[in-house]
Amino acid sequence: MIAAGEVVQRPASVVKELMENAVDAGATDVKVIILDAGRTLIQVIDNGCGMTPDDAVLCFERHATSKLASVEDLHNITSFGFRGEALASIAAVADVTLRTRRQDAELGVEVTFSGSEHTGTKEVSAPTGSNFAVRNLFYNIPARRKFLKSDNVEFRHIVEEFQRVALTRPDVAFTLTHNGKDIHVVKPGRSHKFRIQDLLGTSVVGEIMDISAETSIGTLNGYVGRPESAKKTLGNQFFFVNGRYFRSPYLHKAVMKAYENLVPEGVTPSYFIFLEVDPATLDVNIHPTKTEIKFMEEQMLFQTIYGAVREALGRAGAGGGIDFDNPEAREMPLPGRSFQEYRPAGIPSEGADFSYNPFDPVEDFVPQAQPYKDYSSHVDRHENYGVLFEERTLPTAQILVVQGKYIITQSASGLMMVHIRRAQERLLYQRFYKALTAEAHVTQTALFPVQVNVGTAGKLVFDENALLLEKLGFDIAPFGNDVVVVNGVPEGFSAEPGKAEETMREVLRVLSEDKTALPGIMEQTMAEKFAAVGAASAPKISSPIEAQRLLDALLQGENPEFTPSGRKIISIVSLEDVEKRF
Repeated sequence: MIAAGEVVQRPASVVKELMENAVDAGATDVKVIILDAGRTLIQVIDNGCGMTPDDAVLCFERHATSKLASVEDLHNITSFGFRGEALASIAAVADVTLRTRRQDAELGVEVTFSGSEHTGTKEVSAPTGSNFAVRNLFYNIPARRKFLKSDNVEFRHIVEEFQRVALTRPDVAFTLTHNGKDIHVVKPGRSHKFRIQDLLGTSVVGEIMDISAETSIGTLNGYVGRPESAKKTLGNQFFFVNGRYFRSPYLHKAVMKAYENLVPEGVTPSYFIFLEVDPATLDVNIHPTKTEIKFMEEQMLFQTIYGAVREALGRAGAGGGIDFDNPEAREMPLPGRSFQEYRPAGIPSEGADFSYNPFDPVEDFVPQAQPYKDYSSHVDRHENYGVLFEERTLPTAQILVVQGKYIITQSASGLMMVHIRRAQERLLYQRFYKALTAEAHVTQTALFPVQVNVGTAGKLVFDENALLLEKLGFDIAPFGNDVVVVNGVPEGFSAEPGKAEETMREVLRVLSEDKTALPGIMEQTMAEKFAAVGAASAPKISSPIEAQRLLDALLQGENPEFTPSGRKIISIVSLEDVEKRF
């Protein structure tokens, strides 16, 4: 009666299914033990209800489930699992040992399966609950095993699945251990907020606000991030319905619509939204991994989420709204009792000198010319871009920095305008590309080491790319399971504490994106992305001396006209164009 598909895609799939079974069994303590990112061992131990000897064997058969009693139950699913497919799929691609005992039994039972074959059953002494040990995953499917990613990547997926299950049940204790090291040890908490703090850190909890709503279709509770904490990196976006994690691009739009005009384009706030609806109004069986769900009242749910998030933002002052229900709230402050005492007696005098003529020459002012740099020996002809670039600054030419964004100076044919951030990006690209192609790099040591909470999954990303970061000039050390210490950054990056934290978030975003492995292309792509990150965090240029140095380096380097992505860096305004404006 149930459409089924293969559920074991990678080690994280096994972790998800076994953890969900443990919660369905009423466990209050679930331990997950991993070796070699799941290649060698995935073990899940729970103190749930356990199984009888007959059920311990039968549970590995396809479509055999103890969670549904009749066909009608398919329309009222309240458990994670219900298709009787997960254990059969796991046993087909691994060696599985199950030890289990029910509370009313004196002895437990141990059953073993290998490649779907039942290889043994015996009585054993065992605590109440179930202990699944999955070894040698994909041993009989070499192609599948060969295409598993690195241990850091696979374990990152395991961490994500662990967190999704653990977030739904703050009343259950969960432990995750990898190669003998505790990654997460979370005790039962009083609310979802405590569980979020235990799994994702206090920094995340400090950025979220409560939301809630009750409607005819169900209830909504949870938390959403403050607009100023929204990030470019996707992460910490969670939907749950009746305790089940799911994805929904449609409902994600409801959240983002609520943040409209409050966050810049390209950034996403955190959210943890827990829905409780009638099980008969949703279908959880439309996707093999059950991460997509069909709601009967989807449009109403969209409006409910949008309204609840918008209300929370308004309540926190993010939307600039006025609380009309509060009689103490006022649009304008009222004058205090001392207002008249300090009120000015009359209109203040302007103190203007009406005899001043701005066109009279001022003899005391002598412009300080920057030292002339002769670029005649460094003239570049960039025929690859279809442009002949032969401009250079003139002797005694003045350099003007406009709002820290542009450099303007006199050139051979008029005015030369340089986009500062893009110029920095071009120079950083050249430096990074040389570093990635085995040439020397320069690290700028931070005055004080900066600790940055990057989360457990983020920490694994940094671990996986440690060699790449070192080549680029980053000096980053691990500190616990979810924190890194920034001791140094590449030359040209800002090492200030606030900037360093933002830079690490951007670095994490770049490292989390798909990377090509093709030689040459990978170095160019990574150098381009890190150059953009570095230019965004680079110290501001405000003085003509700093501008002169940047201009020197740019014009003596390669391809000074364009950024690596092809955006224009230098623009020449001819004298004729200037004259047309007058």
